[in-house]
Amino acid sequence: MKALITGASSGIGREMARDLAKRGWDLILVARRLEKLEELKDELNNVSVKCIRCDVSKEEECFALYESTKNENIDMLINNAGFGAFGPFDEVSLERELQLIDTNIRGLHILTKLFLQDFVKRDSGYILNTGSIAGFMIGPLLSSYYSSKHYVVTLTEAIYEELRRKGSKVKVSVLCPGPVDTEFNDVAKVRFALKGQTAEYVAKYAIKNTLKGKLLIIPGFSVRLGVFAAKILPRKIVARILYKIQKLKM
Repeated sequence: MKALITGASSGIGREMARDLAKRGWDLILVARRLEKLEELKDELNNVSVKCIRCDVSKEEECFALYESTKNENIDMLINNAGFGAFGPFDEVSLERELQLIDTNIRGLHILTKLFLQDFVKRDSGYILNTGSIAGFMIGPLLSSYYSSKHYVVTLTEAIYEELRRKGSKVKVSVLCPGPVDTEFNDVAKVRFALKGQTAEYVAKYAIKNTLKGKLLIIPGFSVRLGVFAAKILPRKIVARILYKIQKLKM
């Protein structure tokens, strides 16, 4: 079995690679920081590991990644690359937001489309998209990030239903964690207002449930409770609550 993981140089992606390696999966690790991937490769010496430098915010690099790996008999695609940009919508750099959209949405969309077409033809394979609890909520001060994760969640849900109606054996899942102790807050230039889960726990939980074919993967009771609350409370109230929580990150 073989998995391709984007955003594999740190955080959840790195821990997913470690978990899959323990299960005996061969790996294709993808990220912008090749040196970090090489360090991880040296650690995972019990399986075959290939490292590829790729910036998934760039369309041409996404297509090049697919072309270079489409004949690798990949069994699982994990779209994990992503980041956030913190601040009021009118103040956050437009260039940074467009890069976020290209990474969190455009790159994920391209890779999901291309690999899913191959998986459907052979009627096997797993796709795991890293979303967030943000995908069910409203995120003032992280508006672009929350919106991007809405896209990831709803896209995955729609594909799941299409595959179900076809009777396809291809499985798609979306991981929706709450705060996780990763480099996310450094990149977004914030600090977590709430205690985060470990990347190791979230990654193991995600892989286990992906292999079970579960659609929504939400690690932790408190996170699941938060998703439930967001669904039943008026959206204006959710926005006000989230604003106060986000404000604590400053």
